[in-house]
Amino acid sequence: MDPNSECKDKKKSVTQSMLLCCKLYISESRNREALEPIERAARLDPETVIINKFQDRDYNRVNYTLVSYVIHDSTGCPIYSPLHQTVVAMVAAAYDAINLEQHSGAHPRLGVVDDILIHPLARASLDEASWLAKKVAADIGNRFQVPVYLYAAAHPMGKALDTIRRELGYYRPNFRGIQWAGWAQPEQVPVKPDEGPEVVSRARGVVMIGAHKWVAMYNIPIMSTDLSAARRIAQRVSARGGGLPTVQTLGLFHGEDSTEIACILLEPNQIGADRVQNHVETLASQESLDVEKGYFTDLSPEMIIERYMKLISSPS
Repeated sequence: MDPNSECKDKKKSVTQSMLLCCKLYISESRNREALEPIERAARLDPETVIINKFQDRDYNRVNYTLVSYVIHDSTGCPIYSPLHQTVVAMVAAAYDAINLEQHSGAHPRLGVVDDILIHPLARASLDEASWLAKKVAADIGNRFQVPVYLYAAAHPMGKALDTIRRELGYYRPNFRGIQWAGWAQPEQVPVKPDEGPEVVSRARGVVMIGAHKWVAMYNIPIMSTDLSAARRIAQRVSARGGGLPTVQTLGLFHGEDSTEIACILLEPNQIGADRVQNHVETLASQESLDVEKGYFTDLSPEMIIERYMKLISSPS
């Protein structure tokens, strides 16, 4: 049998089954010139596919969703994914194009590249997602001298993202009590990072990198500028505030005439968007506030796989 044909067949089967998804959150959405080189870097390797882009001007934040395959050695250990170099190239472009000291927005963040989350798709597992998260973390920490914090399955003890963020002051606005601007934390990080130095570049900040089974982001607009009310509702919806299990929330300003309940659904198949929406509407009615229908910031895993398969099978 032709070895090249065998290799192609193996790659084809892997491409269709062992998939990893990377959600890359970058602190910028208003400056098109800053985003262009990041997106060029994402397209350097045709075997990595940008499935979705979600940007929010008020939050000054963009989320890229990328997918590619993962290959294993003869013992079953992951050894290669095109996502690895693509993500590092995008991070390099982001650090070249964006200065955190000049950034402000209504969404909290601790870095130019604020969060990198790896999900397994199709037949891939958390082991592969964790392997990729740790490979990317080592490269970013060493190459760019940025403190990197691993979380969830990528962390040796499974430390949660919100725990690390709380330790680093992520949830505390530093501008007028409602926005985040520049780097407001000490230059010596209070928590030892998993990769990179303990001293922060104020222009780059720090980055969180994790591996987790599918997490959904769902935002619900509140037709009011009463941020205190939005925060009360958010607290009562969240698991931390005694609300819905596996739901994390933030009450944030969103535009000139509204606020928003930004939700992380850690178990969306158990506690889904409909239940969160209903709970927010009930609590908002007690505050005499109107609520709009919420929206996801990304596609579902099924839609992501479908779009990936369509894109890789299209003639170039």
